[in-house]
Amino acid sequence: MSTPHGPEVVGEAPLATDHGPTLMNDGAESLLRRLELAVRNKLDGLLQGNYLGLVPGPGTEAGESRPYVLGDDVRRMDWPVTARTTIPHIRQTVADRELESWLVVDLSPSIDFGTALAEKRELVLAAITAIVHLTVRGGNRVGAVVGNGRDSYVIPARGGRAHARHLVRRIAATPREASAGANDLATLLEAIRRPQRRRGLVAVVSDFLDGTAGDGPLPWERPLRGLSERHQLLGIEVLDPRELELPAAGLVTFVDTETGRQLEVQTSDRKLRGQYAAAARQQRERIATGLRHSGAAHLQLRTDRDWLSDVVRFVVARRKLIVGAVGAGTR
Repeated sequence: MSTPHGPEVVGEAPLATDHGPTLMNDGAESLLRRLELAVRNKLDGLLQGNYLGLVPGPGTEAGESRPYVLGDDVRRMDWPVTARTTIPHIRQTVADRELESWLVVDLSPSIDFGTALAEKRELVLAAITAIVHLTVRGGNRVGAVVGNGRDSYVIPARGGRAHARHLVRRIAATPREASAGANDLATLLEAIRRPQRRRGLVAVVSDFLDGTAGDGPLPWERPLRGLSERHQLLGIEVLDPRELELPAAGLVTFVDTETGRQLEVQTSDRKLRGQYAAAARQQRERIATGLRHSGAAHLQLRTDRDWLSDVVRFVVARRKLIVGAVGAGTR
């Protein structure tokens, strides 16, 4: 259950005893195996390297201080700690290559929807499988903050493929909560900001629907922008084509999965369908603008497209962009 001060933390015990809920549904386990196999075959076959432009470039991140030992490089003296303790201290550094990645995963009821090749929930699982596969190598750590509209929890960041598999299965086992209400995405993002995490990658997987009207900033923009000061950001938007336009199917009863409210709509009305499409287009443009203003790269996955090809195209484009920027900076 959620605590009054934020998401519940699960998995604080050693990983050997931290198994979390098991996937009782054979279909879900089979789906995860197929996702892992598809990601491994496609990404390993087409993309080489551990980082692929999704993570910070080479450099160092300030770590903890330790007492000075004869032979240490005096250029790394931590003068504030030395002055405070009157004992010489050295500031240790941690390579950025030892990446800490965090997933912010939205599993609210609006995710349990799909009218094409898959549900949006399956796209969420596909996205986190791909991100984990791309970032878990080389001793990198990955953690997650997950909400289903009713409860939220934190999976602490750890390294190793066993933990990575546990994380994906733990998220897949998150129960569906009908009419539980929308996730407070801003609260989930604040769980990454406080306590402050090491510099790295934060990937937000959501449909970014919050029901907010008007033209002002979306509720999640401010905390996401705050994360951009320390982290590279990736916003993965999942959507279904019926969220963009309506078919001419006559009288249809629509149900809001997050409130349970029902509405009968005459979809044969061409004017109504046009208004719906215009409003949906404006909504998606607002989401894209919010992500861009927050400093996040934007990847859109649709239930009517090959999500894996979209991931590959995105990663290749990001890699070329970063390699080009690095090359320009060395001239």
